[in-house]
Amino acid sequence: MAVTSSLLASFRLMHVTAVDVNTASPTEVPTSPAFSDVVKSYVALTKPRIIELLLLTTVPVMFLAQEGVPPLWLVIATFAGGALSAGSANALNCVVDADIDQLMRRTARRPLARHQIPTRNALIFGLLLGVVSTAVLGFWVNWLSAGLALAANVFYVIGYTMILKRRTTQNIVWGGAAGCFPAMIGWTAVTGELALAPVVLFLVVFFWTPPHFWSLAMRYRDDYAAASVPMLPSVVGSAEVARQIVVYTWIMVGTSLLLWPLVTGWFYPAVAIVLGIVFLIEAYDLKSRAQDTEELSVLKPMRLFHYSNAYLALLFVAAAIDPFLR
Repeated sequence: MAVTSSLLASFRLMHVTAVDVNTASPTEVPTSPAFSDVVKSYVALTKPRIIELLLLTTVPVMFLAQEGVPPLWLVIATFAGGALSAGSANALNCVVDADIDQLMRRTARRPLARHQIPTRNALIFGLLLGVVSTAVLGFWVNWLSAGLALAANVFYVIGYTMILKRRTTQNIVWGGAAGCFPAMIGWTAVTGELALAPVVLFLVVFFWTPPHFWSLAMRYRDDYAAASVPMLPSVVGSAEVARQIVVYTWIMVGTSLLLWPLVTGWFYPAVAIVLGIVFLIEAYDLKSRAQDTEELSVLKPMRLFHYSNAYLALLFVAAAIDPFLR
């Protein structure tokens, strides 16, 4: 318990305004919450929708690395370990960001922002998930994959959430690197070693992250401004944000094609080119709309955000299908 108290104190010292269940009003926290509600709150801490996206860049890479169907038990173990690791990082992110989550519409319904879970419990939960995920990946997959997952977890919580997020407009550019590790984890789970191909996929996700997240941040720029988080769309005009989105999109599309001469046949590059062209069209359309207005109803940044999700999913699925067509 002393260790837990020390860890909690450390989190608070790193600019966290802790949210404790005892400070919530009776209307916010039921005296005897139903067990199902408690479970839902803890599940919500892990941000399941983000986990889905991360796993979508893990499992297809396993098929690519195997050049076919990897062993089912390996897929399950990697899937479970990756989900637990991502859930750990997301839960700890909620602990650190509890103060600003209360100020933003997009995050105001998170469990700690609504005082549904004591901060101490959330911290223990997040750390426990991290320990279990490392053990699952280490003993059932391999220790290289476990180490990569742990590194991603630590970098997301400390590098992005604690250090970068509230200090620089480049927060998501460098902090987003944590979300790139699943591609390497999927590859190492099958091969037991790193190679150039998973590094290329790491970079694809790295350059995909700014257009993806900045389009969402344009929609919620007032939230970030209210929370004093220097996310790029809350600091500069939409025209500049859209310009940078176009630049990163070009780099992302070019990087995606580097996988072709390394490990794929004709199918992957064909899909990558089509998906990339559509992404560029959406990026340029946003840039065009951003030249004359700051009105969200005209900018429609969520169009690009939703397509970016589809782009990443279809690109990685194409990489998984490619070996079967060679």
